[in-house]
Amino acid sequence: MAQIKKRGDTYTIMVSLGYDNMGKQIRKYMTYKPEKSLTPKQIEKEVQRQAVLFEDKCKKGLYLDGNIAFSEFAEKWFADYAEKQLKAQTLARYRSFMKRVNAAIGHIKLDKLQPHHLTEFYNNLKEDGVRKDVKYKSAVDFKKFLLDKNLTQEKLSKETGVSVFSVHSLVKGNNINYDTALKISECLKIDFSKLFFSENNKTLSDKTIHHYHAFISSVLSTAVLWQVILTNPCERVKPPKFTRKEAKYLDEDELAQVLTVINSLPDDENQNCLMIKVLLSTGLRRGELCGLKYDDIDFENRTISVNRNLLYLPDKGIFENTPKTESSIRVIPASPYIIQSIKEHKILQKQRKIECGDKWNDTEYIFTAWNGSPLHPDTISGWFRKLVKKYDLPNVSIHSLRHTAATILLMKGLPARVVAELLGHVNEITTATIYSHVLKSVYDKAADIMDDVMSGKQNRQDKKKHG
Repeated sequence: MAQIKKRGDTYTIMVSLGYDNMGKQIRKYMTYKPEKSLTPKQIEKEVQRQAVLFEDKCKKGLYLDGNIAFSEFAEKWFADYAEKQLKAQTLARYRSFMKRVNAAIGHIKLDKLQPHHLTEFYNNLKEDGVRKDVKYKSAVDFKKFLLDKNLTQEKLSKETGVSVFSVHSLVKGNNINYDTALKISECLKIDFSKLFFSENNKTLSDKTIHHYHAFISSVLSTAVLWQVILTNPCERVKPPKFTRKEAKYLDEDELAQVLTVINSLPDDENQNCLMIKVLLSTGLRRGELCGLKYDDIDFENRTISVNRNLLYLPDKGIFENTPKTESSIRVIPASPYIIQSIKEHKILQKQRKIECGDKWNDTEYIFTAWNGSPLHPDTISGWFRKLVKKYDLPNVSIHSLRHTAATILLMKGLPARVVAELLGHVNEITTATIYSHVLKSVYDKAADIMDDVMSGKQNRQDKKKHG
């Protein structure tokens, strides 16, 4: 129940809402000043009414002020804004940030949050050991260790709550993740550093820290918009500078090498091979490729419509989503070779459907799992990674095939504006930024052409050519 205290000619109304994650009581306050025209009895009645209204607002989460902790406001931001406005993958990434963010600034009230709190947090993110996605190995002979402790793999799994597979990985000398290693060391009451080590305990990249900054800034910008605080402290903080890495791509000789291997593979690899060829010839993103359906292909006019992304998140499984941006929804031309290959693939898929019988799932996706179900996007990435290693191909990822398509088109003289439209970039500035190294060589070539024209060299060559 709300508490009311009279202070001079005003009334302070306080509502208690339990305790925060630091064990501190959450209290909300408001000040009510009655109109001078009201009688004492009317004032008493109105104060009680204001208290009831205020308590109702607080309990429904409708009242916010700068006294709210960052962690509490962030949860409201997720519920009222992010879950309705952000794409699933961005939302999942921001959710994953909350553990570190809450540990650093979650307890700080919004109106007390200062630039130096954020700067300290960003500096902490750059320290060694902050990454928890680093893989760890046993620092001891783990098989002998279990024998000495009179433990079986199954017993250790049961006692620690980690999978038998993870314990077996340690015995074989393979990697496990940080959380699994921590559970084992804590359960056995052995110092973590004496039991495990990492060969690559990297810090977070400056780009990742920028993502943290963008997340916090988005939360605080919403707080300003909702009039919870007056200004966003992120606007007075400079996160670490980061240099955009040059896009990795295959040059024409390396591309020929990959295609030679692809074309030599057996028939049971047809689907994977076609996926690689489509990526190389169109510059599609991996999710866009996996989301293609036969209705998206105009076989007569030889075009591909990009209408959806097929994505995966642990808590959602494989799911459809809209493309990355509005400009990613597009229609792109396809070569006769690719169109014909998709036609042949459709025939083979119909045969597979007959073989599967009632186990087949009719999803209409072009590229599917063995039974017609949506294809996990990681499937083609994993297959390509193994192919690169097996045949000693240039060390590029599946996303590099998109960069390869863009680079070749730009090198062949296609305008950046057109390439931007084909790739689904927001504008050609994005394309120019990502492929600045390619455009520089194209611009240099343009300068050479103009130099030939201005010096008369081109005219002499033309005259010589035409007799």
